[in-house]
Amino acid sequence: MQALAVFPSKKKLQLVDLPQPKLQGASQVLLRVHEVGLCGTDREIGSFEYGSPPTGSDHLVLGHESLAEVIEVGQGVRGFKPGDLVVALVRRPCPHAECRACQAGRPDFCLTGDFTERGIKGADGFLTDWVVEEEAYLVRVPRALADVAVLIEPLTVVTKAADQAHTIFNRLPYDPGPQRGLVLGAGPIGLLGAMVLVADGFETLVYSRDTEQSKQAELVRSLGAQYASSAAIPIQNLAEASGEFDVVLEAVGFAPLMIAATQMLRANGVLALTGVPSDAATAELSVGRALRDLVLRNEVVFGTVNAGRRDHLSAIQHLEQFMVLFPESVRQLITHRVPLEEAPQILMKKQGIKNVVEMSHAA
Repeated sequence: MQALAVFPSKKKLQLVDLPQPKLQGASQVLLRVHEVGLCGTDREIGSFEYGSPPTGSDHLVLGHESLAEVIEVGQGVRGFKPGDLVVALVRRPCPHAECRACQAGRPDFCLTGDFTERGIKGADGFLTDWVVEEEAYLVRVPRALADVAVLIEPLTVVTKAADQAHTIFNRLPYDPGPQRGLVLGAGPIGLLGAMVLVADGFETLVYSRDTEQSKQAELVRSLGAQYASSAAIPIQNLAEASGEFDVVLEAVGFAPLMIAATQMLRANGVLALTGVPSDAATAELSVGRALRDLVLRNEVVFGTVNAGRRDHLSAIQHLEQFMVLFPESVRQLITHRVPLEEAPQILMKKQGIKNVVEMSHAA
């Protein structure tokens, strides 16, 4: 079988031939991969910015946004059967008994940083035809979602942020009533974030560098949300032009915009950061005003990365809701489907919104 792998020490990205895996334990499941979504993380690993192979290997198989079918199950597997569609969790717990997060089954909150992530850090990913996985790391997907289920993993980043935002808002001694949401960025995470906010009843604005006539702007408006382009409104003027927001979801990873987002909040507002800027990124900020507002206006800023099983189940529920509210808009997020042999080219040259690799199902 073929796989797309990166060789960090050789600075190479290429297709490789691997033996088909077989079940080795009673709790394992043999999967035939159907689709794998590509994202910025994959592009950065493919550009050798980070990513680490499994111990003892010189390469890392890419791909963490998976959709697969159960083909065979071990004798101890009770939750899945052949024919089930599944997505796999990405992060696996660290081995340290003192890590309360991993011991509680939430490695997305790992305290040590010694976790592994399939297709990213220390464990091969899903850009291959066949994969063996532990039952504990699989989540069943309804067949009705098959054509869009590859969006579940990126959606979990948003549903995790939304769940934490709801928890924070529960601290308020009053009903906040109608709320306003701002999404910074119109990539897959930003557009999925807009869908979550609209579906949850927020008056929603998406702010991005794409023009008012872009496909992303049209898609945003198809959701019933508003769109503003940075070409027309500088970020420092956005709050003045559009008002402040109860929730801001950042999905760009651009440090100046992330810093500016702190000025978009209403009193008691929440800012969720999902982007990852480079270590060398810098930005100007009126530190006194920003810190003063955070304190005196009871504002909250938090970061969110990866997701747990609960977030995957929430993402599936939200995706089912989206397919009732705006099904064609959801389908439009996937702008390219390509075979595995074209994955290296499309990985290094981003096109459209979400690029998806369709596997051949060859043995």
